[in-house]
Amino acid sequence: MTDFDVVVVGAGAVGLACGYALARQGRSLAVLEREDVIGSGISARNSEVIHAGLHYPTGSLKARLSVAGRHALYAFLEAHNVAHQRCGKLIVATEDSERPALERLKQQAEINGVEDIRWLTGAEACALEPQLKAVAALESPQSGIFDSHGYMFALQGEIEARGGAVVLASPFEAATPGPEGFTISVGGETPATISARQLVIAAGLGAQTCARAIEGFPATRIPQLYYGKGNYFVLTGVRAPFARLIYPPPIPGALGTHYRRDLGGVARFGPDLQFVDHEDYAVDPARAASFYETVRRFWPALPDGALSPDYAGIRPKLHGRGEHQGDFVIDSETMPNLVALFGIESPGLTSSMAIGEEVASRLLA
Repeated sequence: MTDFDVVVVGAGAVGLACGYALARQGRSLAVLEREDVIGSGISARNSEVIHAGLHYPTGSLKARLSVAGRHALYAFLEAHNVAHQRCGKLIVATEDSERPALERLKQQAEINGVEDIRWLTGAEACALEPQLKAVAALESPQSGIFDSHGYMFALQGEIEARGGAVVLASPFEAATPGPEGFTISVGGETPATISARQLVIAAGLGAQTCARAIEGFPATRIPQLYYGKGNYFVLTGVRAPFARLIYPPPIPGALGTHYRRDLGGVARFGPDLQFVDHEDYAVDPARAASFYETVRRFWPALPDGALSPDYAGIRPKLHGRGEHQGDFVIDSETMPNLVALFGIESPGLTSSMAIGEEVASRLLA
């Protein structure tokens, strides 16, 4: 007899969504979180964008789970009165050489089943957003923004209402498989040993460390982790210029430095992509120069001195500088009764509810 049916490691958006999906199946569960608040890692340092799902390769987990996750996320936000806005997005070409990238994106969006994608001329795009510079654009009306912390609190509430536990300041230290499941060592001020039939690792930047702490998990099955830092700058002294999200064509390894007006009406730009070798959340003011150059391609009126360092996040990438950006890794094959999630970066937040359902279904299989 085990203490829980399932233990989930990590109380960010993805871990909580996994817990929610499992709790809905009637499983007894605990979600372990090393910090003293939920969602203080990757989930606290992102763009809070709801992606439509148009960027991701045919047949990939990212393509499937972002589209399914978007539908589930909007429904959950509406049902739980979590602030969100389906503001739409424009992906813009600022010169003719960028048109083919947009054409490929439109084709990919159609393959992925993304609704309502529309090709716009430069004049049509500028009619929607008069301060925009564009020779062409794709409009994605299903894209949006939301309160990610409100979302995570709602997930926590749903887990606890179904008898689950979200246990804070309780870092996962080790797990040993046995005949009935896993014996799990939990650290913190009051260390404990608990047991569960099944185990889910949804620890973001800590996923590889957690996997190495599971007895019998082969090192060859743990993908290398790369820190993909993303810096953000905030617009000061000027009103937000656009109502919609504004994105450039994607860059190698990321979607490119974009614009968003948050739910409070503040304009922010980012993230860029900076590979680093350790967790570092300081924003170097000198990076503003590259932001001015990037932003002025689609907003030439950006005034000098209007960008201030804001915050930074780190994406758990599975590829290094100049390498191909791969898919999510949802590993349910390496060990029985274990699902380990690696490389859950963008669109992980959008996909979180669908990832949760995917994990729950694999544990039932």
